[in-house]
Amino acid sequence: MSDHPLPLPLFTAAQVREMDRVAIEERGIAGGELMRRAGEAAFRALRRRWRDARRLVIVCGVGNNAGDGFVIARAALKSQLFRVIVVNVGDPDRLTGDALAAARAYREAGGRELPFSRDAVAGADVIVDAIFGTGLSRAPEGVWRDAIEAINADPAPVLAVDIPSGLDADTGAVAGVAVRASLTVSFIGLKRGMFTGRGPDCCGAVEFDSLEVPAAVIESQPASVRRVDAAEVRRGLARRDRDAHKGRFGHVLAIGGNHGFAGAVRMAAEAAARTGAGLVSVATRAEHVATVLSGRPELMCRGVAGAADLTPLTERADVIAIGCGLGRDAWAQELWQAALALKIPLVVDADALNLLAGSPLRRDDWILTPHPGEAAQLLGIGVAEVQADRFAAVGALRERFGGTVLLKGAGSLVASRHPPIGLCDRGNPGMASGGMGDVLSGIIAGLLAQGFNAHAAAASGAWLHAMAADAAARADGERGLLASDLFPPLRHLVNP
Repeated sequence: MSDHPLPLPLFTAAQVREMDRVAIEERGIAGGELMRRAGEAAFRALRRRWRDARRLVIVCGVGNNAGDGFVIARAALKSQLFRVIVVNVGDPDRLTGDALAAARAYREAGGRELPFSRDAVAGADVIVDAIFGTGLSRAPEGVWRDAIEAINADPAPVLAVDIPSGLDADTGAVAGVAVRASLTVSFIGLKRGMFTGRGPDCCGAVEFDSLEVPAAVIESQPASVRRVDAAEVRRGLARRDRDAHKGRFGHVLAIGGNHGFAGAVRMAAEAAARTGAGLVSVATRAEHVATVLSGRPELMCRGVAGAADLTPLTERADVIAIGCGLGRDAWAQELWQAALALKIPLVVDADALNLLAGSPLRRDDWILTPHPGEAAQLLGIGVAEVQADRFAAVGALRERFGGTVLLKGAGSLVASRHPPIGLCDRGNPGMASGGMGDVLSGIIAGLLAQGFNAHAAAASGAWLHAMAADAAARADGERGLLASDLFPPLRHLVNP
């Protein structure tokens, strides 16, 4: 994602179309004027991003998105800095209204057009994707699919106008194929599908232009999703009083670490401590106690044979993080049932989620942190169905199990009692490695222990976790990134 400041609210395509309608019909901004502003905003972004580009290929469809493309083409032509070709996908005679007017203006300026072919797309310094807008509701087929595949196969960078063609603006899913852009310039309202699922991969960097639409028009639509606000996270991590003591920052109990899985519970516990919890205890298999303590002596670690051994630990705990390396055997199930019997907030991850899927129940004071596979098991559906509409999936999990739900993945989502859904748009593919979820559970538990409410703990935890991973990846790369690499940058992040 871009480092340019972006608005926090995210909208459905229908909401943005309604904003567009209000701007035109109620605020008196002509549709052609909005199209001109959009095309010129995209052209400015292209100039900033690719200063040495001289050959532009602008691939246009037959709707308003194509109109934006023709505006870009005319602006590039008028600048006298570019060789410009518009490649038409579909019949350009189908253009109507403002899009047709934009095409005529380009033609009157002497602009060149070619029908789509793979050869017509080749040879550009930058390709502009102006094929589909937000209204696409099915997988591209025929020449439309061919055009998207040709754009993706070409080595030139791609600027997508408003949204990459083929990407679902509402869900972030791709039915068939979608353009993989280097930069997407979006208008009026950011679309929620750009930031989760396949959205981040298709959009590349994202820039935004309101097209000078009055703020009241945009604010007339309630945001269905809101990006996590870095400023809010930092405000929650205010400087501590000089007379602070460990008793003021909560006690986290991490339960897990079945045979051979001491590392999982140890990483969760250390993450809670690194996030700032005053005290952190670990309940694990007796064989793991020495290993946990030798690696992190600040943790209080006790071997537990069953539920009875938990009592001295749970009596002091403010938050329980359960599931990391827990397993599913009789020992795991006994500890899980013991945790459920307590009136202590729970952070539920990994094997505890699998146990919950086997015996579903609803609770208001827990945070569930499933990845898509665990979400699918909890909902009794396939992983592909979860990923096809992550917003629907996190909403269904929240409805079925209560509490707060964090659906992990690219564009992690947080659903709680009150809308909007929170979305974390940070993180990187290096996080696809063992132990990352354990660290996230510990971060969230540590924030809960320090007084964050459940939604803030889940959303802020996801942001801190992702930002720590981004910092670690910037230092040494994404491939080979380990969960424990997050601890040094995490400590910096929780001390803004």
